[in-house]
Amino acid sequence: MYRAIDSFPRWRSYFYFITLIFFLAWLVKNVFIAVIIETFAEIRVQFQQMWGSRSSTTSTATTQMFHEDAAGGWQLVAVDVNKPQGRAPACLQKMMRSSVFHMFILSMVAVDVIVAASNYYKGENFKRQYDEFYLAEVAFTVLFDLEALLKIWCLGFTGYISSSLHKFELLLVIGTTLHIYPDLYHSQFTYFQVLRVVRLIKISPALEDFVYKIFGPGKKLGSLVVFTASLLIVMSAISLQMFCFVEELDRFTTFPRAFMSMFQILTQEGWVDVMDQTLNAVGHMWAPVVAIYFILYHLFATLILLSLFVAVILDNLELDEDLKKLKQLKQSEANADTKEKLPLRLRIFEKFPNRPQMVKISKLPSDFTVPKIRESFMKQFIDRQQQDTSCLLRRLPSASSSSCDHSKRSAIEENRYIDQKLRKSVFSIRARNLLEKETAINKILRACTRQRMLSGSFEGQPAKERSILSVQHHIRQERRSLRHGSNSQRISRGKSLETLTQDHSNTVRYRNAQREDSEIKMIQEKKEQAEMKRKVQEEELRENHPYFDKPLFIVGREHRFRNFCRVVVRARFNASKTDPVTGAVKNTKYHQLYDLLGLVTYLDWVMIIVTICSCISMMFESPFRRVMHAPTLQIAEYVFVIFMSIELNLKIMADGLFFTPTAVIRDFGGVMDIFIYLVSLIFLCWMPQNVPAKSGAQLLMVLRCLRPLRIFKLVPQMRKVVRELFSGFKEIFLVSILLLTLMLVFASFGVQLFAGKLAKCNDPHIISREDCHGIFRINVSVSKNLNLKLRPGEKKPGFWVPRVWANPRNFNFDNVGNAMLALFEVLSLKGWVEVRDVIIHRVGPIHGIYIHVFVFLGCMIGLTLFVGVVIANFNENKGTALLTVDQRRWEDLKSRLKIAQPLHLPPRPDNDGFRAKMYDITQHPFFKRTIAVLVLAQSVLLSVKWDAADPVTVPLATMSVVFTFIFVLEVTMKIIAMSPSGFWQSRRNRYDLLVTSLGVIWVILHFALLNAYTYMMGACVIVFRFFSICGKHVTLKMLLLTVVVSMYKSFFIIVGMFLLLLCYAFAGVVLFGTVKYGENINRHANFSSAGKAITVLFRIVTGEDWNKIMHDCMVQPPFCTPDNSTYWKTDCGNYAGALMYFCSFYVIIAYIMLNLLVAIIVENFSLFYSTEEDQLLSYNDLRHFQIIWNMVDDKREGVIPTFRVKFLLRLLRGRLEVDLDKDKLLFKHMCYEMERLHNGGDVTFHDVLSMLSYRSVDIRKSLQLEELLAREQLEYTIEEEVAKQTIRMWLKKCLKRIRAKQQQSCSIIHSLRESQQQELSRFLNPPSIETTQPSEDMNALNQDNSAQPETSSQQQLLSPTLSDRGGYRQDTGDAGKPQRKFGQWRLPSAPKPISHSVSSVNLRFGGRSTMKSVACKMNPMSDAASCGSEVKKWWTRQLTVESDESGEDLLDI
Repeated sequence: MYRAIDSFPRWRSYFYFITLIFFLAWLVKNVFIAVIIETFAEIRVQFQQMWGSRSSTTSTATTQMFHEDAAGGWQLVAVDVNKPQGRAPACLQKMMRSSVFHMFILSMVAVDVIVAASNYYKGENFKRQYDEFYLAEVAFTVLFDLEALLKIWCLGFTGYISSSLHKFELLLVIGTTLHIYPDLYHSQFTYFQVLRVVRLIKISPALEDFVYKIFGPGKKLGSLVVFTASLLIVMSAISLQMFCFVEELDRFTTFPRAFMSMFQILTQEGWVDVMDQTLNAVGHMWAPVVAIYFILYHLFATLILLSLFVAVILDNLELDEDLKKLKQLKQSEANADTKEKLPLRLRIFEKFPNRPQMVKISKLPSDFTVPKIRESFMKQFIDRQQQDTSCLLRRLPSASSSSCDHSKRSAIEENRYIDQKLRKSVFSIRARNLLEKETAINKILRACTRQRMLSGSFEGQPAKERSILSVQHHIRQERRSLRHGSNSQRISRGKSLETLTQDHSNTVRYRNAQREDSEIKMIQEKKEQAEMKRKVQEEELRENHPYFDKPLFIVGREHRFRNFCRVVVRARFNASKTDPVTGAVKNTKYHQLYDLLGLVTYLDWVMIIVTICSCISMMFESPFRRVMHAPTLQIAEYVFVIFMSIELNLKIMADGLFFTPTAVIRDFGGVMDIFIYLVSLIFLCWMPQNVPAKSGAQLLMVLRCLRPLRIFKLVPQMRKVVRELFSGFKEIFLVSILLLTLMLVFASFGVQLFAGKLAKCNDPHIISREDCHGIFRINVSVSKNLNLKLRPGEKKPGFWVPRVWANPRNFNFDNVGNAMLALFEVLSLKGWVEVRDVIIHRVGPIHGIYIHVFVFLGCMIGLTLFVGVVIANFNENKGTALLTVDQRRWEDLKSRLKIAQPLHLPPRPDNDGFRAKMYDITQHPFFKRTIAVLVLAQSVLLSVKWDAADPVTVPLATMSVVFTFIFVLEVTMKIIAMSPSGFWQSRRNRYDLLVTSLGVIWVILHFALLNAYTYMMGACVIVFRFFSICGKHVTLKMLLLTVVVSMYKSFFIIVGMFLLLLCYAFAGVVLFGTVKYGENINRHANFSSAGKAITVLFRIVTGEDWNKIMHDCMVQPPFCTPDNSTYWKTDCGNYAGALMYFCSFYVIIAYIMLNLLVAIIVENFSLFYSTEEDQLLSYNDLRHFQIIWNMVDDKREGVIPTFRVKFLLRLLRGRLEVDLDKDKLLFKHMCYEMERLHNGGDVTFHDVLSMLSYRSVDIRKSLQLEELLAREQLEYTIEEEVAKQTIRMWLKKCLKRIRAKQQQSCSIIHSLRESQQQELSRFLNPPSIETTQPSEDMNALNQDNSAQPETSSQQQLLSPTLSDRGGYRQDTGDAGKPQRKFGQWRLPSAPKPISHSVSSVNLRFGGRSTMKSVACKMNPMSDAASCGSEVKKWWTRQLTVESDESGEDLLDI
């Protein structure tokens, strides 16, 4: 990168290499870890019998056995295997089993470790064989030998070696006993001495459990270690046979050299040097083959083999499925317990006596003194009385009703919790009764279905595979029927033994499930009670302590100024996303911007902007432009302090400082805010002009660099990142202890073997220390690869230097501290090759095993253990660590459904015209594959450099132009097939159109200019075109989605890394801004400004020579020029500061933050890693649903009306199909759930998809506790409402049938009447009627009758007539009432003088006006009018009776 900076523009080099490292090293490389982890998990599930079941952590000293108790049952009883089996006296056996003896031995081990760690190199002339460390080792060895002999005497030899821990102790005893022999002291037997530190693991039970969890099931980890060693041996042998004959190549001359070279490639340290040397030695002909060989081995070793170690460690940290469910319950119960207590800062008020606020009632006529009354009681009384008086005094009905309704609403809100409890209890009883009835019906239906299947009535029907929706629906129905039917008596007659056994097992299983439900409900009730208790405690403190919840014990609780501060502090942008009436989600165009604005409050937004501006101002600071001497930089300092003062004052006045429920200092974030403010205020008030190095003023300037951390407190997502980091601190601390133990073991061994032996004279011609004196001439090389040709007698340029006998510059093993620093650098896989070469060259080749073993343990196990623990902690913080396999798949499915979007693909045109043919062509798989091949072919053109001076470039550019025109044709065909609006709906089409447009612009510029810039633009267009191929294949799309979603979800983690890097950059400018140039501190990599410091730290994040940069910053006199007045005038470093600065930065960034990226990638990869075997929605199911949705959603808005859901569900096929013949009830449930969601409003794409996902899984297995209860409650409600609707519809249908029958009978009677009336009209047809013109009423009546169907006029009906004298009789008791007999109606007695002409009137002209007009025309006399009114009354009564018998009133039942 530095060479590219010197050759090209700086921004281009930075952009290229930073993006390359980010995408390849941090994202794409970690995808391999995700793939290996998921694949290993699938293999482990399939071959669990081979690995064996996980066993819980049990003590090595106890064994559990079954014993029969007094009640006849069996129980597990712990049996002590340390039972005395030896011949020692009872007192010694009791002493050996005591905890005092155990702690004494462990304390002696700790003292031995401390003594061994205190050993150091004392000089060449000091006699090392019989010093105090040797005598102490002899004493400790004798002590531990006596301990082993005592245990053997007490337990017996067989009982002693039965424990694995005792075997390890016996091995240490034998090894250390041989080690104290003078000839074997400080030899390879030293390993046994330093391995005593492993016994200290027994001190901490948590550490012991963690070690057992990782290394206890050693079958998998041991098998992987054996596989890695076998791979190294095989590849070393192959490389030896391939390259042993190559001249001038000494890396593969022997098997040990070949093994070291292949191991070096495995660790990625300097593997390019091994490959380059081999390529130069084999020549140009075999160089490509050798390069492919080394690259493939490197990729397999680094991407797959190391990922396997991470997968195995994660699998060891995994829990059993049953333990996960148990821990979920325990965790929920623990959370309920923790919510019950108030924080300690609030419980302090309980230590003080209760002093409630009292008031004195005055102006009351009384002979006795009235005592004081609590102010809160009087306020409640006064408020209630004011409400009552306001309701009485207001005379406007609207105002009185509104105020009284408000009081009623407040009373209802106060008792809402009790009402909900009562409703839940009533609903549970009602639902239980309903389910019992439904269970009985389901039992009958199942028996009928089973009988039909046995009788063969289903034979001949094709066997159709049931969809997952149908399967899960029947599973739920079966579960509920069995659960509620288990209480009733079952008839077991006629059943086989197998059937009875199965029914009994189902009953037991569902009783257990019912018991789990009760436990879950108890936990929920406990949580509610804890919250209520917490509120009650807070209210009691508020009632009894007047200073509670008072900011600074001054401002009142309801003071106006405090309310104003609360409004200012809590004001935020709140854009409503849902309709308040229907609850439907609003489709806002700028919803992402609204979410961003509503992320924090307005006050926090202001402080974020002020903090960012202050950090930008600090970017311009340097040792040569300091804020103390630059007034322009002081402006930002004043602005930051003033704004932060206003912010803290507002928040303190609104929420309090410490002793209030929502205090500013209630967590670590509040403490950090106060600390940053105080540091900034002190620095602004002090503003030191001279800052000496390593002084308090420089420390204050370093603490001032923590200012960017304010953003962690202001942004909620950033606080979540910090919480994820520190919540898993326990496991990270345990891993750190293990790594430190490993480093201490090897450091102690290294001190005893290599102390003083790594020093050498700087003159390569001097071997002994006695001859290392004087001066010698050293040559200066301009470049490593530049060989200057010298004339005869001419010497190379150089200078004279004194000879010095010294250790290597960067490491030594003279004491434990330096040794652990060297091993820490080796643990990061940086510089270990140099340490190996120095040890082999100066001590001996056999000692190279030491560093190889440490690198293997530290790299393969230690670092991968760090990765595994960080991933496990991330999963635990996300709530996925305790999830079962089904629950994790359900969470992945929900996350995947959130990402899914409707297809932006318009439907095929209806006709078979030109557009339809184009649509078929563009959507054909062969067309898509052809385009993908063309994209790859165009990308191959970039394999040759496009140089304007090279004649080969012109043909390549011409071919690229041809490809561009083909892609233009593709886009044109798609636009014709889909229409411009349909083409624009897809984002992929937009991207293709953009790249194609850029290609057309490039073609125009290429033929117009034809220079280097157009060639570069053409190469960029080809690169952009290459990214479009990722969406054309399912697997590539899955991996691309993994990377993209990981970038989206890790945005705040990346921002957090940048903020930490910015803090370290500011501190690096203060500490190392003037350090002299060294081996790696140069004009490109230095801390002279914040920008350059950021580039150096980014390089350290990648691990590139971070240790060498640290040693350059440790330079001390006499190798530098000190200055005690100011730090910017010296070029010396800071040894302690550099050690803490670089080590802490590397651990936090490389070991924790980057592993969080790995955890996010692993989590997101599992979202898209699904197969058809999973009983969840697969890619094909989602694709099918998207296609069906695209057919129903014709407007492409992502929203459809509720009634269209029925059509969508009927169109689904495959695993999401709903068979209306078999699952009609399920179809009703799904439709009602959609109607109920937004109160009948429109539903979105994700609403329907979420409903299908819930219906397609077994909620008992997949859902967590709270979600399971909520979902079951919802489904019970839906079933009840659908049952009510079904009953209501059935009643309506019955009423319709009854009404239809009654209408049919009435129509028959009416037609009979008409026929008889026609006969009467023909019989009694006077001439006056024929000659009389019909009135308007008659015409209207004729028009109405002509519109009636012909069938009604042809029916024969029985109708009563006035001429039927025999059919009527007078009844004095029923006078004035119609009487019915044999289908006829009897009229009441009419007056005697009735004219014959009147009695012959045709009654088919029924109606008041018609009857009146006819009667008047027939007889204008008064007696005729009275007869017409009588007939009118009879007809009205007849119509009334008919309407009463029509059945219309049955609708009100």
